[in-house]
Amino acid sequence: MKVTVEKVDDINFIMSGTVDNSVIEEKVAKLKEEAAKVAKNDESSDESIEQNAAGQVFQDFINEGIKEGNLDIKNILGQPGLKKYEQQDDCIYFEVEVAVSPEINVDIDYNEIAPTYTKPTANAEAVEAKLVEFAQKQAPFTKLDQPKAIENGDVAVIDFIGYIDNEPFEGGSAQKFNIKVGSNQFIPGFEAQLVGMEYGEQKDVVVTFPKDYSADDLAGKEAKFVVTLHEIQEQKAETIDDAFAQKVLQKPDATLDTLKKQFAEQVTAEELSQVYMSELKPKIVSALLEKFTFTLPNNIVEQEIDAKVREKTRGFSEEQHKSYMEDKGKFKELRESVREEARKSIKMALIVEALAKKEGIDVHEQEVIAALGYQATMTGQDPQALVKYYQDNNLMTSAKMGLTEDKLFGHILGFHKA
Repeated sequence: MKVTVEKVDDINFIMSGTVDNSVIEEKVAKLKEEAAKVAKNDESSDESIEQNAAGQVFQDFINEGIKEGNLDIKNILGQPGLKKYEQQDDCIYFEVEVAVSPEINVDIDYNEIAPTYTKPTANAEAVEAKLVEFAQKQAPFTKLDQPKAIENGDVAVIDFIGYIDNEPFEGGSAQKFNIKVGSNQFIPGFEAQLVGMEYGEQKDVVVTFPKDYSADDLAGKEAKFVVTLHEIQEQKAETIDDAFAQKVLQKPDATLDTLKKQFAEQVTAEELSQVYMSELKPKIVSALLEKFTFTLPNNIVEQEIDAKVREKTRGFSEEQHKSYMEDKGKFKELRESVREEARKSIKMALIVEALAKKEGIDVHEQEVIAALGYQATMTGQDPQALVKYYQDNNLMTSAKMGLTEDKLFGHILGFHKA
């Protein structure tokens, strides 16, 4: 294995060199020998063994380059970027780009960065509206005094049994189930067919599960639900008084004024959050990007470009994807169109990381989970499902970075002194 390391600038390096085919062949033979020793039901295909061998050889190449370039492995950023891979007669030629962390001078005056702003104050009308909305949401559901037919927006209590090909299916039945008609929480078309049902009425509701339904055994199939309406319920807001305040705050000495003060703080926080997101945060980002000058890691920028291109093409049709794959010039144009955005994104991430370290700002996993739970609640999603989505799609690190950034910017703005 022959590896040379070229220093591009103060943080970027190019590793280039060759690995003899015999080295890869030896790796493959060794892995096959190891695979033969394990249980027969754990056999590995020749293709997977060869891929594993190639991965190990590539890592050996990187390690040799780190040693050759006398690089500190703890300072290496992200994954190495493969610039060139070429199969030659008796070897493979690699060209790989790596980068180490840039030196960032964090000795700055935040007064030069922080924009001026006036802290909002909650007016009495906004607090009262928030309190009335909260009281309405807290009210229990009770049966209507006078029976009536279901209308859109009603909360109905129903029994239902689902059938496919005249056979009940698992998970398709429930009793005394509360459903808000028009909320679209059920299969498309189900809730609309409930409109007009009377107390005690039984009705067949026929729908078709979406083709992309989460349960493969139900996707695209027609189902019949036998639905029985028990009653319609409503929420009657409780009287907003001292007793209500004591119930909400769980304090026997609480008063309505105490509760209003707490809601005023909440309204103020929400208004400040809106000002922060729409005005203050963009100004801080712009000021920090202008304030700092340092070399960016090329491999990380290229990986960020990859991510932004994937994001941009996610909604492309098959024909659009094909046109970009066939036209290298067009694909290069697409990459270049997001390059500056990617550079700013990486630069900002490195600035935030350096300043957060200076200020001792850290975000723990439970904070990320709590923030995602709040986001889910505010947008009507299932908190556990949203957290699982972030975990399954490797988005927790991104969410943590976002929270770290907000904590740091709050520190720059002096929120911690309020």
